[in-house]
Amino acid sequence: MDRNQATGLILFAAVILVYSLFFASSPEIPAVEEPPQQTETPVSANVQESFSETTLPDSLVDAQRVAQYGALAPLTSGVEEDIVLENDQVTVTLSTKGAAIKSVVLKEYKSWDGEPLVLLDETSSSMAYTLESSKGSLNLADLYFSPKLSETDAEGVKTKVLTLTAATEAGQISQTFSLEEGSFVVKKSLQIDRFQGVFTGNALNLAWEDHIKAQEKDLSESRRQTKLNYYLASESYENLGAGNDPEQEQVAEPVKWIGFSQRFFTAGIIADSVFQNVSLTQTTPTDSSIVRTMTASFAIPMQNGQADMSFYFGPDKYKTLKTVTDGFEKNVDMGYFFVSWVNKYIVVHLFSFLEKYFNNYGIIIILIVLIIKLALSPLTYKSYIGMAKMRVIKPEIDELKEKYGDDATKMQQEQMKLFSQLGVSPISGCLPLLLQMPFLFAMFFFFPNAVELRQESFLWANDLSTYDEFIKLPFTIPFYGSHVSLFTLLMTVSQIIYTHFNNQLTTATGPMKNLGYIMPVMFMFILNSYPAGLSFYYFVSNIVTFSQQAVIKLFVDDEKIRAKVEESKAKNVNKKKSKFQQRLEEAMKAADANKRK
Repeated sequence: MDRNQATGLILFAAVILVYSLFFASSPEIPAVEEPPQQTETPVSANVQESFSETTLPDSLVDAQRVAQYGALAPLTSGVEEDIVLENDQVTVTLSTKGAAIKSVVLKEYKSWDGEPLVLLDETSSSMAYTLESSKGSLNLADLYFSPKLSETDAEGVKTKVLTLTAATEAGQISQTFSLEEGSFVVKKSLQIDRFQGVFTGNALNLAWEDHIKAQEKDLSESRRQTKLNYYLASESYENLGAGNDPEQEQVAEPVKWIGFSQRFFTAGIIADSVFQNVSLTQTTPTDSSIVRTMTASFAIPMQNGQADMSFYFGPDKYKTLKTVTDGFEKNVDMGYFFVSWVNKYIVVHLFSFLEKYFNNYGIIIILIVLIIKLALSPLTYKSYIGMAKMRVIKPEIDELKEKYGDDATKMQQEQMKLFSQLGVSPISGCLPLLLQMPFLFAMFFFFPNAVELRQESFLWANDLSTYDEFIKLPFTIPFYGSHVSLFTLLMTVSQIIYTHFNNQLTTATGPMKNLGYIMPVMFMFILNSYPAGLSFYYFVSNIVTFSQQAVIKLFVDDEKIRAKVEESKAKNVNKKKSKFQQRLEEAMKAADANKRK
C-alpha cells in the first residue's frame, strides 16, 4: 500500500468516526411486545406516563421504573400467564400479573340459555389492590408474580394451593390462594417479607367493581332479588335494597363481610378480622345483559405485613351459606321475622331431607304440602269445628238480631252471654287459620329464592324457578303480563272452589262473603309472573285443604255438633260470669252511656 492509499484510508476512517460521534442517532430500542388486550394501571396518581415507551433505551426505562417503583422496579416486567385453581364445584382463573382473579365458573350450573355459568370475568369484574408506599399508591396489578400450584391432604380433605411470589433481593411479596374440595370458598393471604421502608401503610386497600351478569331469563325478577348486602362487626345485617334508583353508603362501622348477591348466586368477600372505611354503591344499568352494577371499596388491616380474607363464589343455598361465616346465610331472603322461622327451621330442612330420596322437585313440593298439612291438621280440625258451631247457633244469633238489632251495645252483650252459655267462641274458627298464616306466607319468600328449583322441570313447566308460560299472548295486559301461567290459573280456580265450599260452613254475609272470591283473582294477577313452583304449591295446598275438610265433614256432622252445644248449654245454665266477661260488659255499658250523653 503506497502513501496516498494509506492517507486516504486514514482520512475515510476519521470521517466515519466523527460522523458517528456527532451526527448519527443512537440505535433504536426494539418494541417490547405486550400481551394482547393488556392495559397498564398507573402506580401513582402523580404518574400518568406508561413505562412501555419503546423509543427509550433500556437504561432510561429502568431509570424511570426505579424513580416510580423504587425497590419494586424489577417486579414490573414479565410475561402474563393464566393459572387455573379448581375443585369439583368451581373453576377460578388467576393471572400472574397482579395475582388478579380473572374469571369464576360454577361447574354444576348453567346460565338460562345453557351456557357455562360464568359468575364473573375480567370484562365484568375488576379488583384493584393497592398499598401505600414511599413512591405513592402502588397497584399490585403492576407487579408480575411467579406461580406455584400444589395440593395438600389434611384429615382427608384435599386442598389446592396456588402461591404467587414476586421477589427481589430487597424482599418478597406472596399471595396465596387455597380451595378445598367441595367448597365454594377461596381463601386468600397476602404477605410482605422485608422491603424495609418501602411500604408506609398498615392496610391493603381493595376497590371491587362488578357488573353482575344476567344469568336468568326473567330480568325484572332478577333485579328485584339482587341486593348489595353487608354484615357489620356488631352482628347487624344491612343492604342497599332492591330498588332501581342509584344508592350509595359510607359505612361508619367496621364490616365483617360484603356480598354482591343476585337472585340465586353470590360473589362475596369475608374479612378475617374486619373491613374498614367501607364505601358501597349500587346502580341499575340500561343494558339488559347486566342486572346491576355494584362497587365496594375498603381497607383490609394488615398485621405483621399480612392480610387475610376469603371469597365466596357460589349458589345461594341457605345451609351452604350458613357454614361460611356468621350471618352469611342472610344473602338468602327468607322473609320477615314473623315468617322467616318457618323457612329457616322447617322448609329448608324438609327440602334437604327429601332431596336425598327424590330427584323430581314437583314430587318434593307435593310431599312438603302433605307433611305440613298433616302437621297442621289439628288446627284445621279446630277451625272446622269452630266454624260449624257458629253455623249451628245461627238461628239463636238471628233471634238476637231481631230483638236487639237497633241497640248495638245490647246486641253485643247478649251475644257474649249466648256464646258463654253455649260454650262457643266467635274466634274459635279464625284463630287456627291465623296460626297457619306464617306457613302460607313463608312460601311467598322461599320459592322465589330457592336455587334448588332453578332449571328443574315438572309437567309443562320447564323451570320451576320462573313462571310457566303456558300461553304467550300477542299483547300485554296491565298488571298481568304478556303470558298465561297455567299453574297460577289452576291455583285461582281451586281457591274459588274452596271459597265457595267454605262459605257453606260459615255465617259470613255481605261483603265479607264476597271478599273470598275477590282475593283469588287479585292473586292471579300478582302471581302470574312469580315462580311456577310457588303457584303449584298453593294449588296443591288448596286441593289438600279441601280434601281435609271433606273428610272431617264425613265424621263430624251438624247434628253431633248441635248435641255438644246443647250439652254445654245445660252445663252452663247457672255458670257465673268470668271476671273478663264482667269487665267487658262494664266497658260496653260505659261506652254506651257515653254515647247517649
